[in-house]
Amino acid sequence: MDEEKKPRSKTSGKKKETGKKEIKIPPKTRSRSTAPKTETPEKKATKAVTPKAETPEKKAAKAVKVEKLETPEIKKKEEKKKEPAVEKKKETEIKTKIGEKLRKIHVYSVDGEIKRNIELPPVFTEEVRPDIIRKAVKVIQANRRQPYGPSPMSGKRHSVETWGKGRGVSRVKRLMGQFRGAFSPGTVGGRRAHPPRVEEVLIEKINKKERIKAKHSALSAVANATLVKERGHRFNTELTLPIVVENEFESLDTTKKVIDALENLGVYEDVTRAIEGTHIRAGRGKMRGRKYRVPKSLLLIVSKFEGIEKGSRNLPGVDVTTLQQLNLEHLAPGGSPGRLTIFTESAISQLRG
Repeated sequence: MDEEKKPRSKTSGKKKETGKKEIKIPPKTRSRSTAPKTETPEKKATKAVTPKAETPEKKAAKAVKVEKLETPEIKKKEEKKKEPAVEKKKETEIKTKIGEKLRKIHVYSVDGEIKRNIELPPVFTEEVRPDIIRKAVKVIQANRRQPYGPSPMSGKRHSVETWGKGRGVSRVKRLMGQFRGAFSPGTVGGRRAHPPRVEEVLIEKINKKERIKAKHSALSAVANATLVKERGHRFNTELTLPIVVENEFESLDTTKKVIDALENLGVYEDVTRAIEGTHIRAGRGKMRGRKYRVPKSLLLIVSKFEGIEKGSRNLPGVDVTTLQQLNLEHLAPGGSPGRLTIFTESAISQLRG
């Protein structure tokens, strides 16, 4: 009755094969042939592009551009680029010769007459560096400060106690058996909260080469007329800077003689500027031995003191010093270079070495 079950074949559970054969595609390989590709004349013809015809407007614009390019300034720049190194050397030689001429200055007498010409020492041809000068002056000012501060026991010489909490008053320290506050920074007669400390380090340092460079740079600024004018000094513009005077200037021992000599030289107007500019200082400093603020005027550099220090000490803003005592604050007060300076002939010869 039951139909005989046919035995299952091994391939009966698998999908039927479609009968199509699998085609294996070989991997792409680069052609190793180095032979150049030949182009047909048809391809060459397609690549060749006929030049576009330019409109008259475009031609006019191009002509304007060419005219702009051919200006005399641009031509000079192009010519300079083409110049050989030999011509550049010639230019530097000419500049050095001009510098030598500029270094020659006049030596004036006490009467203001030109006696002879001398060459300035090479230190006056150094580059002016206001940044290094300002830094060196700040170091000098910082090292001049003195340590200060209150006594460690100031405001603490009281017998005090605190009431604690629960009384409806502040817990500030009070005198024993009294209501009055004491000792604390917020009370009358109490200690200071954050006072300046005596042990604070106020000294600043500067490199040796920087200090020497600053001094040479400040000396060079003395010979620069534009920097001297920028500082506000008034003088005869026909004078050669720095002003060099005969050694007789060192022996002027009265104020009248010094004023006459400065008037003959044409620099006394700068002293009158300092006289007019003297005013009472603003602030607490007027109570502490520095009531008046006096502008800086002339700097007199001599080889030795023979009376000039007495004759000029009554002139406001005038400083007298020797080369041994010369300081950066003399040459650049407040860090701004270009002070109006008078050298004696012997002093400037010492600079030459």
